[in-house]
Amino acid sequence: MVLSFTSTYSQWSHFNMSFKLHGLSSSTFTRSVALVAKERNIPYEFVPVDFKLSEQKTPTHLEHHPFGQVPYIQQDDGFELYESRAIGRYLATQGSGPELIPTDPIAYAKFEQAASVEYTQFHPYAAGIALEKVFKPLRGLETNEERVKELVSVLNHKLNGYEIILSKQKYLAGNGLTLADLYHLPYGTIVFETFDFKYLESRPNLRRWWNDISSRESWKAVKDSI
Repeated sequence: MVLSFTSTYSQWSHFNMSFKLHGLSSSTFTRSVALVAKERNIPYEFVPVDFKLSEQKTPTHLEHHPFGQVPYIQQDDGFELYESRAIGRYLATQGSGPELIPTDPIAYAKFEQAASVEYTQFHPYAAGIALEKVFKPLRGLETNEERVKELVSVLNHKLNGYEIILSKQKYLAGNGLTLADLYHLPYGTIVFETFDFKYLESRPNLRRWWNDISSRESWKAVKDSI
């Protein structure tokens, strides 16, 4: 399976393409797609979806994203894709730039391990904090501070594992940047920088890693606007 992926990746990586990115400018998932496109030097046109008008729930939108969410992408040749992680993996095979998904079988296995860490050990808790502290207030809803404390406590414990990993290597999958690192940026910016949760103070390797990935020009280009 890995060898088949490697061969396919090698063929795809030479294609030139651009696409339309349908999404919400404040959406962490939309920004993650834009981030990967910037890293791989792939041009795109941003097409805003107006959540205030519930455009994401209209029949037209549902034809492209059956769950009524964002983002999804469209190419001129008719190819479409939704789910931000799937889109990110696809874009990593396009354009030019850093090899965000390794092709060596062992390095690829380490990437999948790191991607799983982001998805299971970081994302649920960081996304929960963002929901309570950022997205609920934007919708006029009250933050559940007890829930925030619970999520902060769990994430604080999880980040001890990150400190161990990053004490041995530069990035989560080894010494090369991958999608697994980049996928931390949208929610990581909220939990590491927006609120005073002090995750980085006692973890020098986590702080070094975060300063590295959060200072990338690609993220600077999309962190505040698509």
